[in-house]
Amino acid sequence: MTRYATARLHEIPRPQNLPESEEGAVWKPVRHHFDVQAFGVNAWTARARGDEVIEDHDETGNAPGHEELYFVSSGHATFTVDGDEVDAPAGTFVYVPTPGVRRKAVAKEPGTTVLALGGWSDRPFEVSAWEQRWTG
Repeated sequence: MTRYATARLHEIPRPQNLPESEEGAVWKPVRHHFDVQAFGVNAWTARARGDEVIEDHDETGNAPGHEELYFVSSGHATFTVDGDEVDAPAGTFVYVPTPGVRRKAVAKEPGTTVLALGGWSDRPFEVSAWEQRWTG
């Protein structure tokens, strides 16, 4: 087993079977790249102001029961969590422990990157069908 690994965000490849789009945020499958087994982790980078960097969703569908922690690593986003708007410049964490709460984030600047970490509080992590579809 490797003692540690490093990568810069731009070095993590997009899945090859993912349809290429010139619109919307760019997904980087961080968990898959490092083969993280304990939790889910992905990065999303906005191409333009107004891009949805975290899609409007709750955690009762694809990954039922996940609690999620988001970190704005660059740029500036506006999160909407359970109807409340949260201003989130770079360096901001947004924690959503309740799976049924709707959440999304929209970039206020091009290049805004949000890291999303998730998992269950009461059981081991399992890769979602959504991620498996795109990363094999």
